Amino acid sequence: MESRAILRYARVSPRKARRVASLIKGKRAGDALVNLDFLPHSSARIIAKVLKSAMANAEQKKVADPESMRIANILVDQGPTMKRIMPRAMGRADIIKKRTSHITVVLEE
Repeated sequence: MESRAILRYARVSPRKARRVASLIKGKRAGDALVNLDFLPHSSARIIAKVLKSAMANAEQKKVADPESMRIANILVDQGPTMKRIMPRAMGRADIIKKRTSHITVVLEE
């Protein structure tokens, strides 16, 4: 049986979130949560929040012990990009892209 949690429109670049997601893929949920606490990346806090949600979903569905479940899959997909304009010299403008991502965590026994 599996348990999943999805966070949509997270304000973190997918490229930066995938770097953290690859570190915990395939690990036990309890071990991955400890590893995420010691990572300096801001996306680690966001992924830890989604992982805790998936563990809570498993506990609520009474699938298995959430601590011993394994991270079967963790997906980081690109969400919509917010475009902002920054004024520059001589009447020009730069576009600032604020990227978002959709993070999915799947746990299995």
